[in-house]
Amino acid sequence: MKLYSAPSPAPNPRRVRMAAAEKGVSLDEVLLDLRRGEHKAPEHLARNPLGQVPVLELDDGTTISETVSICRYLDALHPQPPLFGQAPLEQALVDMWIRRIEIQFGEPTKMFWRHAHPATAALLTQYQDYGASNRELLGRSMAWLDRELADGRAFIMGDDYSMADIAAVTIIDFAALIGMEPMAEWENVAAWHGRVAGRASYSA
Repeated sequence: MKLYSAPSPAPNPRRVRMAAAEKGVSLDEVLLDLRRGEHKAPEHLARNPLGQVPVLELDDGTTISETVSICRYLDALHPQPPLFGQAPLEQALVDMWIRRIEIQFGEPTKMFWRHAHPATAALLTQYQDYGASNRELLGRSMAWLDRELADGRAFIMGDDYSMADIAAVTIIDFAALIGMEPMAEWENVAAWHGRVAGRASYSA
């Protein structure tokens, strides 16, 4: 298997690296330079017509795009430790949390990055007021997650680390990197982040 990816801090490739590290899986990684547009080159568009990373290419040439789909495939190939739950209820709850994270945290972070950050100013028409308004939206989501974690659970799903934690920490870290300051005042989130950051996979 070959993973077409990008260096940190790109959050989506980082998710795959973290999941693979949790499994002890070594991936043959090809890093594309997003600033030079290598993800839009014809050879990569043949792998993913949307021109995005990561893309997992299997030995028979089949390609899998979309981060969660790649991680789910790795989880199926290497079931231990499970990142998507084992029983049907656990699997449904992991999916629920991933969806919540992508909407509640991913969307405002993405819109701030696109419309309020100078690094993307040349890529699209920015609406600065709209972009900046996403700080408040992310703050509301952080407050909600802080309340959810107030029951003392170790990780988002409880005692077991899961793909929900990987999805959340990569988005929150990226939000911090681009200046949204997501963890400025949330004690329970900060404690959870410390537990996730203490895992070897965090720096994979």
